[in-house]
Amino acid sequence: MRLHDLEVSAFGPFADTVRVDFDELGADGLFLLHGQTGAGKTTILDAVAFALYGTVPGARKEGKRLLSDHAPAGAVPTVTLEATVGGRRVRITRSPEYQRAKKRGTGTITENAKATLAWLDGEGENLSRIPDIAREIEHLLGMTADQFFQVVLLPQGEFAKFLRADNEERGKLLEKLFDTTRFKTVEEWFVDRKRASDARVVEQRKQVELALAKVSAAAGIEAGSDGEPLVWARRLLDQAVETAELTVTELVRARGVGAKVRAAAVKARQVLDLQRRRDAARSAIAELDEHAAEREALATEAARAGRAEAVASASAESESAARAAEAAALQARTVAARLAASEDGAGLVARLSWPQSDADRATIRAQERAWAAEVVRLDSLLGEARAMTQGERELDEMRRRSADLDRQAEKLVTLRARLPEDVAAAEEALRRAEQAQSILPGSEEAAARAGDAAAAADELITATKALEDRRAAVMQARGAQQDARARLLDVREQRIAGMAAELAAQLVDGEHCVVCGSIEHPRPALPGGVPVTKEDEEAARVTEQRAAAALERETGRLAEAERHVDRLTQRAGGGDREELRRLHAAAVARVEQTRAVAAGLASATASVHELRARGTQLEEQARSIDTDQAALRARIDATETQVSELRTRLVDAAGDDESVPARRDRFDDLATRAAQLLDVRDRAAALEAAAHDARTRALATAADAGFASIADALEAVRPTQRITEIEATLAAARDRLAAARAVLAEPDILAIDGLDPVDLTAPEAAEREAARVIEAAASAADEAENRRRNLEHYIDQLGTTLTALGPVLAEHEELAGLADVVAGRGQNSRKMSLRSYVLASRLEEVALSASVRLRRMSAGRYEFVHSDEAGSHGRRGGLGLDIRDDYTGVVRSAKTLSGGESFLASLALALGLADVVAAESGGVVLDTMFIDEGFGTLDADTLDLVMGVLDELRAGGRVVGIVSHVDEMRQRIPSRLHVLRGRTGSSLEMIAG
Repeated sequence: MRLHDLEVSAFGPFADTVRVDFDELGADGLFLLHGQTGAGKTTILDAVAFALYGTVPGARKEGKRLLSDHAPAGAVPTVTLEATVGGRRVRITRSPEYQRAKKRGTGTITENAKATLAWLDGEGENLSRIPDIAREIEHLLGMTADQFFQVVLLPQGEFAKFLRADNEERGKLLEKLFDTTRFKTVEEWFVDRKRASDARVVEQRKQVELALAKVSAAAGIEAGSDGEPLVWARRLLDQAVETAELTVTELVRARGVGAKVRAAAVKARQVLDLQRRRDAARSAIAELDEHAAEREALATEAARAGRAEAVASASAESESAARAAEAAALQARTVAARLAASEDGAGLVARLSWPQSDADRATIRAQERAWAAEVVRLDSLLGEARAMTQGERELDEMRRRSADLDRQAEKLVTLRARLPEDVAAAEEALRRAEQAQSILPGSEEAAARAGDAAAAADELITATKALEDRRAAVMQARGAQQDARARLLDVREQRIAGMAAELAAQLVDGEHCVVCGSIEHPRPALPGGVPVTKEDEEAARVTEQRAAAALERETGRLAEAERHVDRLTQRAGGGDREELRRLHAAAVARVEQTRAVAAGLASATASVHELRARGTQLEEQARSIDTDQAALRARIDATETQVSELRTRLVDAAGDDESVPARRDRFDDLATRAAQLLDVRDRAAALEAAAHDARTRALATAADAGFASIADALEAVRPTQRITEIEATLAAARDRLAAARAVLAEPDILAIDGLDPVDLTAPEAAEREAARVIEAAASAADEAENRRRNLEHYIDQLGTTLTALGPVLAEHEELAGLADVVAGRGQNSRKMSLRSYVLASRLEEVALSASVRLRRMSAGRYEFVHSDEAGSHGRRGGLGLDIRDDYTGVVRSAKTLSGGESFLASLALALGLADVVAAESGGVVLDTMFIDEGFGTLDADTLDLVMGVLDELRAGGRVVGIVSHVDEMRQRIPSRLHVLRGRTGSSLEMIAG
């Protein structure tokens, strides 16, 4: 790259348009850029950088304010650069983003950045899009903006920092300068492969951990084994078997103890009940004795009322005797007529006369007694008739009940016969659901893997075809590059052969020869054959570089295609495409089937529990029905016998009547009418005399009852309700007393006499504790048995997952070790990653190139020493850079150099880095470079040595611009660009040597 012309307007400190003719300024190969501090020396370098890359170096780009503060309103900041880049002459014009005042109103508006690139050689289409210009400049120069800033605009202060930096900071700068993308891709490839392997190992370990967790959960302990998993798991199984046996033994013992405790509790409750009844009876007797006087008073009141009742009745009879006599006579005739209506009664009435005699009374009484006796005899049979009717109803009911029990028994037999089959079916469904639940995650994972393999097989067809296309493209690009390389070598060889003639053509009489220094040229060489110029060689080199770049691009694409095919092949597992599709479909179907079966786990568990409970219930129902049926049959037999006997007796007793009740009702009616007839006849006769002596009889009755007068007797009369209450009270007291004495006379009560009061607290607590122990023992036995079964099941799963883990773990360890070595870890003793290794190699080249110049500038005292040792605390190695002092033979840190020595080392390092970066960028020739500041720290002798090195740079055809304000530099360098600072902006003064 060579700069020709730079024009700057309203940019930085330059308000007006300034121009720099680099062809004139750098004609001698060396020029000085100087001026006062803040005048704008660095802005010239910024303008070159901005023209090429659209940005400025260092921290200045963060300000984003390139419009000159001195520029007039409406001025547009513009930079125009003419340069030869990559063998082509171009003109680049750029305007940065800036703020300008609005044309109308107040405030500002943002103008966007603009850029154009014109090809001055007339070939190609001019560019106006900023991204297109950026890509073209990077392609022509072969370096990024950061690389350009480091190797063309040599920032002395930056390299002093680089010289003293640690490995990490030095590595960050080198990564900006040298393209390590390919090696980063390799590292990332290993990282991706390791990450995928990590995921597989983690997933497989999850399966093992899940199996271990299931074993731990089944064993009832915290997750995690204390040794080899299978040995640990089988030890848990042995413990579970032993525990199950112990829990069964404990359950049997607890049930025996429980039976004894329950018997003792029942006995205690019986004794306590008897004691309570005895105490209640004694309390009742004591209470009755306490109220005996009150009951005696009630008895006296009832007795007086009873005697007074007769007196009151006699008084009432006296008053109504006359009225009653006539009514009685009429009633006697009416009763006789009703009795005479029947055949048996008519005979009795015919034998009677009126007024009634004693013979009539005897006849009526005798007949009434005969009829009443028959009624009494038939009454004794009525109870048997009712008993027979009730027995027949009970027989019908018992026969219906027996039939119902028979049907229930038959139904229970059917249900109990079918129950084992139902239980077995439910347990089988539960087993299938549990198994499906446990294998569902594995089935889903297998389906996902099968789907991924099928998709990879489909994609592999297209990828394989693309790979073949990439291989063909690489072969074609390699052929083109080899042809271009051969052409370049031929051109270079021809030019070297004609180099003497080319130099001779440049000789001018009276001017020094650039080779020998003589001003006489007696025998200049003559060209032979077709002459080859530098432009021809440059064109061939550019062609070869483009072909090499194309080959590299195609090779990279081929490598990526190969990696893509490898990844797809690995995912597909080498299986047939159709077979993989079939396996994926089958795996998906298995997942759906397994998921459907697993969904029924809860219902299957509930069904098993329900069926087991139903078996116990059916057995209890069957025993109850058998007991009820036996008792019912015995009752039916006894009732049938009793009803038969009653029926025989009742038929004989009924005689001519329809039934015993009908016969009894007929004779009862006759006896009743006869008695009534006797009564009314007696009454009618008696009432005739009753009226006469009624008063006398009433008085006699009062006297007999112990009353002084009838009035005294009437006062003693009590209502029937009161008498009933008194009698009820007295009867209740008698009944209560009798009941209490009966309780005290019971043998069981007498048997407990003298025993201490029973306290149920201890027996009932013992009974509850025994029940709790039995329940806990039963629960423990069930839990231990379930744990044993679950452990057997999950230990089988653990063995399967451990077997699958081995190959995955072995493959991962191998890949992880290799990835660690590539990343600078593990067995990589130097702690150098692949990128660090490449950067270390580049730094070594930089150190060798820089050491040549440093030895020259330090009069042979100093040179750089590159170290590839690992850093401390695991930091990456390979980027160490120290100084060897030839005076002492000691290798020491660059931080120990003085200010001037640091400048020499930094300058040498910058020049060496520029050479290596240029070579790395495809051998781009950097014809123009700038060195910024630092010369003021040198003494005169050292400055002479440095200037000698710079003379070597320009002798090789380069133009070197030195940015410095040191006065001595103006004396040593005749070609100068002076930056003048002014109140209205800076200006330029160019002085050609």
